[in-house]
Amino acid sequence: MNDVALTSEERELLAGAAGPAVALAMRLITELARTLGARSLIPITSAHVDGCLHHGQAGLDFAERLVELGGQVVVPTTLNVGSLDLLHPGLVRLAGSERRDARRLMDAYTALGAAPTWTCAPYQDTQRRPGFGEHIAWAESNAIAFANSVLGARTDRYGDFVDICAGLTGRAPYAGLHLDANRRARIELDLSPLPAHTLRMAAAWAALGHLTGKLAADRVPLLTGWSEPVPEDHLKAFGAAAASRGGIGLFHVAGTTPEAGGQGASVEEVHRITPAMLRTARDELSSPAPGPLDAVSIGTPHLSVAEFRELADLVRTGGPMAPTVEVWAATNRATAAVAQSNGWLAGLESAGIRVLVDTCTYVTSVLNPRTRHVMTNSAKWAWYAPVNLGVQVTFGSLADCLTSARAGKVTRDEASWR
Repeated sequence: MNDVALTSEERELLAGAAGPAVALAMRLITELARTLGARSLIPITSAHVDGCLHHGQAGLDFAERLVELGGQVVVPTTLNVGSLDLLHPGLVRLAGSERRDARRLMDAYTALGAAPTWTCAPYQDTQRRPGFGEHIAWAESNAIAFANSVLGARTDRYGDFVDICAGLTGRAPYAGLHLDANRRARIELDLSPLPAHTLRMAAAWAALGHLTGKLAADRVPLLTGWSEPVPEDHLKAFGAAAASRGGIGLFHVAGTTPEAGGQGASVEEVHRITPAMLRTARDELSSPAPGPLDAVSIGTPHLSVAEFRELADLVRTGGPMAPTVEVWAATNRATAAVAQSNGWLAGLESAGIRVLVDTCTYVTSVLNPRTRHVMTNSAKWAWYAPVNLGVQVTFGSLADCLTSARAGKVTRDEASWR
C-alpha cells in the first residue's frame, strides 16, 4: 500500500486540530485511501449518510461516540432512511429496545449536524443537488448511481462509517469513480431491438437495470439504440436495479446522461437486448407460483413528485383497493408535503393506500407479519425483499400493481412487454 500525500491542512486535521471526532474520521478516511491505492484525498462538497438504519450495536456506538467527541459535519450532509417513520410512529412495528435504539441512532446523526432528510433519494431535493463535476461522498447504492450518472457529480461507492467521516472531514479518497479513467464505459447494451412502447415504461427500465447489473457486474455500462430522452424517474429505477443486482455506481445512456458522448471507444463487448431477454429479467424478479396477493409496495427508491402525480391519477380513475390487500407508498417528507398540498394524499388514503415516510417497507417491520406475497414496481425491492422479509414477490408496472391491488390477485399487462 502506498503512502497518501496529505496537505498541511489535512495533516493538522489528522493531528486533532479540529477536535477528536475529526481526527478519528481522518484516520479512517486516510486508511481507506491507502487501502484503495489513492495518492491523495479530494475535497468534497456534500455527503449522504447511509448508516442511520439501525443494524446493531456497533453502528449506534460509532455514531454516539462521534457525538461524544464533539463531531459536526463541515459540508452539507443528508441522511438516508432510518428504521422508523418519525411522523407516523404507529406504522412501524418496533418495540422496546429496538425502537429506542433505532431512534437513538437517528438522533445521533442529526446531532452531528446532518439534515434529517431520511430519504434514499436525496437527489430529489433540487435545491441541494450537486452539480456536474462536483466531488461528493454519497452512500446508498441508488443515490450513488444517480449522482454519478444523471447529475455528472463524482462519488465512489461509500458505505457505513466512511460516509459520516467524509462529512466530518470534508474529504474522500481520490480513487475509484472520482477518477476520469474509471468513468469510461466497458460494456455496451444496444436497446434498438426493444419496441418503443416498452422503453417508455418505467418498469421496463427497472427490469433493464436488473439485466444490466447481471451482464456488467461492476463495469460501467453504456446504453445505446434509444433516441428519446429518458425521464429521471426511469433512470432512477434503472440505477437502483443495476446497483442492487450488480455493483454499478455509474452508467451512461446515449443522448440522455451528461458523460455519454464518446464512450464507445473503450467498450470491450456489446449485447443486443431483445424483448425476450427483458422479459426473462422481469421474470427473475418474480417468485414462481406465489399464491394470493397480500400486499403491494411502491416507492423504492422513494416516490418523486412526478411519480406521486402518476399514482394519484391512477387512483382517481379506478376503484378502491381490495380489503385483503395492503398497499404501501414510501416517499420522503418533502414530497409527502407536496402531495398533501395538492390533495393527492387524501385521495390515496380514501382508496386504501398508506403513505410511509423516513423509511422503507423492506428494511423495517411495516408489512403485516402474515404477509406472504407482495407485488412491487421496484426491481430493487423485488431483489432484496425475499431475503429480508421472507416473502414471495411479483414484479410489474405501477399500473399493474394498482390493478392487482383492486382485484386482490396479480394482473399484469403482458402486451406492454412484447
